[in-house]
Amino acid sequence: MKQVYDLEGSVRRDGGETILGLEMLGTHACYMLFGVLDPGGSPRTLKAGSGHEEIVLATQGSILVANDQEEFILQAGQAFYIVGEETWQAIAEGPMEARYVVAGGHTPGQDHHH
Repeated sequence: MKQVYDLEGSVRRDGGETILGLEMLGTHACYMLFGVLDPGGSPRTLKAGSGHEEIVLATQGSILVANDQEEFILQAGQAFYIVGEETWQAIAEGPMEARYVVAGGHTPGQDHHH
């Protein structure tokens, strides 16, 4: 029987963000994060990390995304792309929680890191 992963249940238990990747899937070729940002909560760091690339998709609410150079609002249904050590902070913008999904994998030519 195909495994179903309860990301909704995991996200609260894991502190607002959970990773479906190596630990649950047994592979690091691809991974997915699911996150919930509470209104008025602390910013969450979004960073792919060395040898990785990620697409961040807002699925609910509005997310203020910022770094030292720029900031923008990501609305539900909008996405942006990050690579390597590029680092952003994300916070719920407005009175409702915001949700996002991050799909990631290795940059071509990069080996698995341990």
